[in-house]
Amino acid sequence: MSTGEGFVVPPRPTRVPAAEAPKGPLASSMIVFAIIVAGLFLGREVLIPIAIAVLLSFVLGPLVNFLRRLRLGRAVAVLVSVLLAAGIIAALATVIGVQVAELAQDVPRYQRTIERKVEGLREGTLGRTMDYIANINRAIHQGGEENKEAAEKARREQAARDSTRKTEPEPPKPMLVQVEERRPSPLELATTVLSPVAQPLATAGIVIVVLLFILMQREDLRDRLIRLAGSSDLHRTTVAMDDAARRLSRYFLGQLALNSAFGVVIGVGLWIIGVPSPVLWGIFALVMRFVPYIGAFLSAVLPIALAAAVDPGWSMVVATFLLFAIVEPIVGQIIEPLVYGHSTGLSPFSVLVSALFWTWLWGPVGLLLSTPLTVCLVVLGRHVDRLEFLDVLFSNRPALTPIENFYQRMLADDPEEAQEHAELILQECSLSAYYDDVVLKGLELAARDAARGVLTPDQKDEIRASITALVEDLEDREDAVPDPDSKPGRLISAGAGEGESACKSDPIPRSDPDDLPAAWRADGAVILVSGRGFLDGAATAIADQLLRKRGFGTRQVPFAEVARVRIAEWNPGPAQAVCVISLALSGEPTHLRRLVARLRQKVDRVPVVAGLWRLDEPMLADDALRAKLGADDHVTSLRDLIETILALARQNGAPDVSGPRDAAAPPRQALPEPA
Repeated sequence: MSTGEGFVVPPRPTRVPAAEAPKGPLASSMIVFAIIVAGLFLGREVLIPIAIAVLLSFVLGPLVNFLRRLRLGRAVAVLVSVLLAAGIIAALATVIGVQVAELAQDVPRYQRTIERKVEGLREGTLGRTMDYIANINRAIHQGGEENKEAAEKARREQAARDSTRKTEPEPPKPMLVQVEERRPSPLELATTVLSPVAQPLATAGIVIVVLLFILMQREDLRDRLIRLAGSSDLHRTTVAMDDAARRLSRYFLGQLALNSAFGVVIGVGLWIIGVPSPVLWGIFALVMRFVPYIGAFLSAVLPIALAAAVDPGWSMVVATFLLFAIVEPIVGQIIEPLVYGHSTGLSPFSVLVSALFWTWLWGPVGLLLSTPLTVCLVVLGRHVDRLEFLDVLFSNRPALTPIENFYQRMLADDPEEAQEHAELILQECSLSAYYDDVVLKGLELAARDAARGVLTPDQKDEIRASITALVEDLEDREDAVPDPDSKPGRLISAGAGEGESACKSDPIPRSDPDDLPAAWRADGAVILVSGRGFLDGAATAIADQLLRKRGFGTRQVPFAEVARVRIAEWNPGPAQAVCVISLALSGEPTHLRRLVARLRQKVDRVPVVAGLWRLDEPMLADDALRAKLGADDHVTSLRDLIETILALARQNGAPDVSGPRDAAAPPRQALPEPA
């Protein structure tokens, strides 16, 4: 059974509010889990019908709503829907019984066909090859003269025993006794016939009764679930429950319709090929496709074996194999994603584990119900805070956001994984948006950890080296939004809505480098000065790369070159703008204020822009604190930085550094000069 995305499980919907529960020790959690598993196992005779009824309620829910829109009463609509479903299931069961009985009558004929095929294989090339291999094996293991003597001795002993038996008198012949069985009474006959179907009929009866009550009391059951989940916000809770029920209903109905179509196509194809009982195998394919991954392939085994037993040749076997080999990939890889997305919202590992778990608990029925039951659990985990661990364990949504993934790869000193992660995100957003929304925010996490003192010097060096390697690998990539037709859809955008990108920033408008004034294209026109944070150099390298892609001549200046003891020796060159870039701020940015003041001594008439990316920094929201910094403009993203530099280049051209400072037009959002 193929699996795919987006239809079943909504990405990060509004959660049902729940009261905070204290986390108990691991032992108590394991005890609770063991009690639940024991209850599921011991109560399987009752819980299996209830689970089937719950799943059927999601399938029949839309039909009940449709009948109610036709102004039928709830009781009538529910009764008609359940009777219709029961009638369809009973008809299918009857067809299965009739077809199985017909197959049973032809088993001797099929057995003779198989025996002839096997005998033909033995007499053919395959048989001669096997005999040749057996002779070689016997020759290798044949003993020497000792084995021959032992064989001769055994032959003589056997001849002596045979002669002794001949001299002994023959034992009397046994008498033939015929035992006639007593003819069973009508009650015994009825018991023998009905006992195999008694349990399935009882289960079906329980399913129908429970299904009737679920459909009749649907609103009451929803209210009780709301009460259990937490009713502090009835609006959010009701919306979450209704959304979960609607999505599950759409998924199960879509899966049932798709699997039914698959069964019909298989049945018709087998009928055209000439395989006996095509209706039976179509129904079998329908049911087996609910089994994850291997169900469709298992449904092909018996029809192929039957084709081998019916046809004296091999053409029917090949045709049956091709039928399944062609139809299943088309349905699983093309039609199924169009019907309900690319997956069930479950990770492949969770599908496998759930199949093993439910099969161990409930047998073959558990195998059929494993994926639907796990989908229900994941939907609850996405809507109910207390069950969020189910979503983390079983869903195919990344457990970490793209920002956390990036930082984790930096901590792990795994630049190759970081590169693959970047390539995946860059399929749905531009390079500058990736830097803004993923890389810089990941560097901010690293800066926070460094400020808390949890990063060792070796880890800092590894993070710097990994980021440098990543920026170098992305040097040749164009900063443009990917073609929408080539985007594979939502990839790893954990936390984004369905179909949304992992990057939230708007793409930076593309510009022609030839439109820039010549002075801004010269080397060193835009000076990028790093702060003293251990990652400010990496952020500066990223800004340098994006500016160069737009035709600016840039120059990176580490903090050490403009320190107080070396500022007198520093030469700004043909600077048209100066950008001070810092990730880590703490309290009043004294060192940055002094850095800007030192730069003013060298480039007094050149605009100074401060790039600060700690969005929670109080200074960024306080005009007075920002004014103390002394910069002409402040930006909090790479997009703002590039737009600011572009605006300066287009408005000011090449500023006359020898003239008065107000000769140049004021930069965007210019702040007053510090006191």
